Amino acid sequence: MAGWNADTAAGPVGAGNITLVEGSCFCISLPNGDIHPEHPHGVFHEDTRILSRWDLKVNGKPLEPLAADVKEPYRALFIGRVPRSDGYADSPLVVERLREVAAGVSERITIRNYSSEPAECTVSVRAESDFADLFEVKDARKQRTWEESRSHEGDSLTISAVWHDVLKRVFVHGEGAVSTPDVLTYEAVVPPHGHWSRQLSVVPVSGGEPVPASSHRHPTAPDMSPSDRRRREWVDKIPKLHMGNRSIERTLRRSYDDLGALRIQDPAHPERIVVAAGAPWFMTLFGRDSLWASEMALPVDPSLALGTLQTLADRQGKVVDPMSEEEPGKILHEVRLGVSSGLALGGKSVYYGSVDATPQFVMALGSVSRWGFARDTIAALLPHADRALDWVREFGDKDSDGFVEYSRLNDQGLINQGWKDSWDGINFADGRVANPPIALCEVQALVYSALLSRAWMAYDAGDAPLAAKLTSEAARLKKKFNEEFWLPERGYFAVALDRDKRQVDACASNMGQCLWHGIVDDDKVPAVVERLMSPEMFSGWGVRTLGTDMGAYNPASYHNGSVWPHDNAIIAAGLLRYGFVEEAQRISTALLEAADFSNGRLPELFCGFSREQVSEPVPYPTACSPQAWAAATPIMLITSLMRYDAHVSRGGFWMDPVLPESYGDLHLTNAPIAGSRMRIDVVGSEASVQGLPEGITFHREHRPWLTELMAETGLLG
Repeated sequence: MAGWNADTAAGPVGAGNITLVEGSCFCISLPNGDIHPEHPHGVFHEDTRILSRWDLKVNGKPLEPLAADVKEPYRALFIGRVPRSDGYADSPLVVERLREVAAGVSERITIRNYSSEPAECTVSVRAESDFADLFEVKDARKQRTWEESRSHEGDSLTISAVWHDVLKRVFVHGEGAVSTPDVLTYEAVVPPHGHWSRQLSVVPVSGGEPVPASSHRHPTAPDMSPSDRRRREWVDKIPKLHMGNRSIERTLRRSYDDLGALRIQDPAHPERIVVAAGAPWFMTLFGRDSLWASEMALPVDPSLALGTLQTLADRQGKVVDPMSEEEPGKILHEVRLGVSSGLALGGKSVYYGSVDATPQFVMALGSVSRWGFARDTIAALLPHADRALDWVREFGDKDSDGFVEYSRLNDQGLINQGWKDSWDGINFADGRVANPPIALCEVQALVYSALLSRAWMAYDAGDAPLAAKLTSEAARLKKKFNEEFWLPERGYFAVALDRDKRQVDACASNMGQCLWHGIVDDDKVPAVVERLMSPEMFSGWGVRTLGTDMGAYNPASYHNGSVWPHDNAIIAAGLLRYGFVEEAQRISTALLEAADFSNGRLPELFCGFSREQVSEPVPYPTACSPQAWAAATPIMLITSLMRYDAHVSRGGFWMDPVLPESYGDLHLTNAPIAGSRMRIDVVGSEASVQGLPEGITFHREHRPWLTELMAETGLLG
């Protein structure tokens, strides 16, 4: 997924820890709700840890955890009990901590006394903030020492810290508490069979702003918090879904919720909403992840993809900078806020070390253009698409062999710059690691889609010569790809070509993504499908990233044998493109069943152990959850099986469902199309649509692929 040089997997958060997320704020804590600085815990706001310790003690003792229930992605209820000092097992004191993250964190502490005697309790909350940036916490290597000062007054305390000329502050308020520089304390008497409750909050204060006045504090019992209102606006905007299969319905609703919580604003353009890559360590804009997630979620909210494209366009590369790997026309890999430059990739707030985000930008613009945005909105992005294709030709293909390769520009950058970006993610069948420059198979497929997407947009705008030029460029790439990546004696595609243009002959899932783009010759597809669905590749929960018979296979690795839901969603859509319905259904059903084992939320990845060996999916220890393209996976699986798509400029909405019988009937209302809302009912294999806007016709077939459209125009033979 995203950027660490030694191993791109996120740092260990620890089993049982609770992650809450809302926009660019997130919180990681122990199951009892406490936050300890020796763990990768904390409340983080814009990539800075604003709270490194948050210890609740009652009568000097931490709580014994009983339950942690995540209500919404941004809110959880922690239930614990106060251990007894007299040695008896059962304590009559149960403590509830209702926590919510927004721009900071608020928490309501309630003590319930289940005895017939009043309980005198000393309640203390210790707060610390080290203002460490996210990389320092994740990698446990702090680089900056802040000069800290604390002040307290009444029921509040303020922690301030200075590093060079940077000032950061956090304001901690405990309703009715007595404050010292470190601790907020209450002397509480909890009546028999009664309860005692107080509200606390922690908010970051920028630079010279005054600390919040009491009127800005969280209300003690908000009817609807800002996060709730934001969620409500999202829920009102997206389709409403009912399915006969209740567990799949739950998974899809969880996907909606997680995508909603992962939305962040472009600070320079608050009206633009983009998708952050994932929690806990990637709550920021990523080129590849944000583009894929928003492409997969187009039927739910096409404006997410538009906001992502506009935000990426603003940060498109302009100069050659070997440290940040910026190049003219290149689309960024990741943006970081407030991170110490020594730890951020490339040493700057924006790092460009991604080979696939740039062609993917052009492809995503083509997809967005079909969903009915104003022509001038799309036209404003076309020059960025053209600059992206210029990068593909000039910088992406430095040796002019017709393929796009990557090789990092400095020894701090990512070694591998495709989606399998761990250092050992690309290897030969015997397990040897491939040496860059590396040309990945799915990157050539993305370039193919980018060329055809731009060709269609040119044709649509009346520029037939440009459309013809790009279409013939795509046709040449397809021919060359099928000649040079195909391994005829193995019956599958090489995952890559290495620096010596040798075929990197591992059997990997990457070729499955190529199906979605249509770059695979028809005569090679059956053999590819057979390999993808073989026992070596298909674990029973999904297609593995690498076959079990490969030298580098390890079911508990990040990219060499694990199962990634988003990878499988793209493969399933590719299988459907070539008519392999039963295989697509198998993958879809396996993943949706896997989601049942994690309360309807698919993680970033899970281990590749066979379903025959282990009867439930084995979690990968540091998988992000929620994570954007995993959250979008159930949406893509279902809409792919519905064969659901739009092309507004051609006046068409397409649907030809092949949902398995076990999914039950499907009813969708409030589904967006061309500025309007429609209702969809799928009963068995029969689909009906109501509320299509004027000028849009419903077609019971698959939407014509770009290859078919260009052939219709006579531009693609």
